[in-house]
Amino acid sequence: MSQQRQTPFAATCTACGVDRETASANEIVAFYRRHHRHTGHDVEVTRADVDGDVPDTDDLEMVVAELEAEYEEGVPIGVVAAAMARRGRSVGETLEEIHEVRMTGALYEPRHDHLAAF
Repeated sequence: MSQQRQTPFAATCTACGVDRETASANEIVAFYRRHHRHTGHDVEVTRADVDGDVPDTDDLEMVVAELEAEYEEGVPIGVVAAAMARRGRSVGETLEEIHEVRMTGALYEPRHDHLAAF
């Protein structure tokens, strides 16, 4: 009997029970954006197979800076959302914080939906 391998990333909307599984961390972010646009609901990351060690801090800038070593051309925003989910933050809350921190100039986007720290 063969075992099915789980997709590395999953998210759910606790308000309406819609789930999404994907092989891409950033697809979780895309799922959130589509779902939020249509329903106004936030989503929670329920599974994340993230490369490398996830820093043990609530500081978003530090999380991005420490994860950068694992990724070329920036850390996928979905990976950042997964790391922050371990601290109790939803995808929407994480995206809002990313926006706030980017406005301070501490983070930048070297390519679409990827972050790096200055």
